[in-house]
Amino acid sequence: MNLHELKPNQGSTHYKKRVGRGTSSGNGKTSGRGQKGQNSRSGGGVRLGYEGGQTPLFKRLPKKGFTNPFRKEYAVVNVEDLNKYPEGTVVNPEVLIKDRLVTKVLDGIKILGRGKLEVKLTVQAHKFSVAAEKAIQEAGGTTEVI
Repeated sequence: MNLHELKPNQGSTHYKKRVGRGTSSGNGKTSGRGQKGQNSRSGGGVRLGYEGGQTPLFKRLPKKGFTNPFRKEYAVVNVEDLNKYPEGTVVNPEVLIKDRLVTKVLDGIKILGRGKLEVKLTVQAHKFSVAAEKAIQEAGGTTEVI
């Protein structure tokens, strides 16, 4: 079988219905929309989720959840990503943005402890996880909270 021999399955495709092409076509005059009414008019029909006046499903279901407007969202970096820097480098938000480890600072930068750090660095960030702080200090580096 080659690409030019591929065909859709039997009965899976249909000709487009050409409406409004004379009464003898079977879909002339009213074009298969019946006589009067909301659905016979152009732009007619009901909105998505409308159930004919019955209370719609989205209103019958209970409200759930809460969005905290004061939530702080941090841009995160793992310690394994810091191995790319040479020993003795001061890693701060400007350096991380320049090297595209983060795109935006958001509410701050948080260093997380995934992976192993093999270089001695001075890391300046807004927050550190306990594991990240431990990993940086084990490598001989220091952490500074901005």
